[in-house]
Amino acid sequence: MDGTRAALIVGAGDATGGAISRRFAREGYTVVCTRREAKSLEPLLQEIRADGGVAHGFGSDARDEEQVVELFRKIETDIAPLEVLVFNIGANVRFPIAETTSRVYRKVWEMAAFSGFLAGREAARVMTPRGKGTIIFTGATASMRGGDGFSAFSGAKFALRALAQSMARELGPKGIHVAHAVIDGAIDTSWIAENFPQRYALKDQDGILNPDHIADAYWTLHRQPRDAWTHELDLRPWIEKF
Repeated sequence: MDGTRAALIVGAGDATGGAISRRFAREGYTVVCTRREAKSLEPLLQEIRADGGVAHGFGSDARDEEQVVELFRKIETDIAPLEVLVFNIGANVRFPIAETTSRVYRKVWEMAAFSGFLAGREAARVMTPRGKGTIIFTGATASMRGGDGFSAFSGAKFALRALAQSMARELGPKGIHVAHAVIDGAIDTSWIAENFPQRYALKDQDGILNPDHIADAYWTLHRQPRDAWTHELDLRPWIEKF
């Protein structure tokens, strides 16, 4: 073990997850990044290390209980005590209800809800004996209201929010800060740029979310004193309707 503190980002993608990873690495945390395919993490890991940070990457299926248990065991045994978990898996898909197969619904639920339960449970197991830690779940507009065509995504995100509420009530008195972040709006990603060019054009007006600013908010959540913890935080551009 390297003796520092570890921050695990489950779903360290090219935008929000990567920005969160870089933010915590700059603050001196040993960052552990996961995606389904380990090779997808290499550019992010190289960037963090080039900036003087410490980062480890693992290919891990967050829906697989054995893989998740092993990931947490490896962090605790070989890397550093886990102090922060950020669960950042999206699974945003849109299907009309009549075209939503059971396979689609189950897969989205596994990705956005069940995997959050697995990661949250394992984080609770290692943090509770130490009496401290932060667990942040990334939510979405769909966490608050079900949109047209988003039955699977909304169902999963509602479930994730309920999980966060339950864990906050159970773990808060034990010193664990559990927070749920509602990301309400388009994020500056290549996917938004390619699929929603009109929305992406609002970037020049601060009309879409900057991943680095989301990461700053997550860092603020983690640094809050326990006499003033935020459980749920809404983040949206100033021109976003809600």
